Amino acid sequence: MAVYTPISDEELEAFLDEYDLGQLVSFSGIAEGVENSNFLVRTTADTFILTLYEKRVNPDDLPFFIELMRHLAKKGLNVPSPVPGRDGVTLRALNGRPAAVVTFVNGVWRRRIQPSCCRELGAGMAEMHLAGQDFAMARANDLSVAGWRPLFESCDLPSREIYHALHNQLNGELRHLEAHWPTDLPAGTIHADLFPDNVFFLADKLSGFIDFYFACTDLLAYDLAICLNAWCFEKDGSFNVTKAQNLVSGYESVRPLSVAEREALPILARGSALRFLLTRLYDWLNHPEGALVKPKDPMEYQQKLRFHQTVSGPTAYGLS
Repeated sequence: MAVYTPISDEELEAFLDEYDLGQLVSFSGIAEGVENSNFLVRTTADTFILTLYEKRVNPDDLPFFIELMRHLAKKGLNVPSPVPGRDGVTLRALNGRPAAVVTFVNGVWRRRIQPSCCRELGAGMAEMHLAGQDFAMARANDLSVAGWRPLFESCDLPSREIYHALHNQLNGELRHLEAHWPTDLPAGTIHADLFPDNVFFLADKLSGFIDFYFACTDLLAYDLAICLNAWCFEKDGSFNVTKAQNLVSGYESVRPLSVAEREALPILARGSALRFLLTRLYDWLNHPEGALVKPKDPMEYQQKLRFHQTVSGPTAYGLS
């Protein structure tokens, strides 16, 4: 989450007039994240999240995101549920941007991650994967292997002298992943961005998932690989195998992985590390002035990528 497009009290009040949400009490921008402009909105009826979708989001993808949240909420998962206006329309416009209001998910994200949190995450992710099996819509993952080279080239590293060595390293990794990426694993609807700040807890129990704006149709185990990177490394860069064991065992308590999915985890984790290295690198090099958001360090994911490059099998992640 982030704030790129500001809104005034008057603009928000006029926007909320299209809903049955009571009177505006207060609102504030949410500075975390990098994609859209988000606001915490409190009314006399309840608390909501207002999202303004920024230019990097394809408007054609918005119905997929909205309907997926609605589908998962109907299945009983604690996720933001889209709120329609009085006319039944969910996707609207505000300040020149597509906009939507969703319900507020209670909980807080964990800054100090314990292995038990990873187990909760794994089980919740698997439940989400199963709940999405009968979701009728599909959306290709434009940030999967086919999209990495165009993103890499858009960073234009050869024109920046200090990045020449990084360019050569990433180009070699891309070639490896393009040649070895699996295509025959179980697929379905995945979140694709389950970083700690998108996973909420109440005490030690998972309370919900938020921020579905990278959700797509892709390999289910790729979602797990993303979380190996996002949840199982310590601040010093070391890999915590206990957290990885808890993450995978939690997942398999709900949806057991196939042998092929287990064997593919090292290459999927490498791909996940490269994906976030590239998007962070692009944001680092193209940071808009005046945005209420701080770009994340891409080199964190270079270190994670180097770890996965040394892995020969799933036992490195604590799997038998």
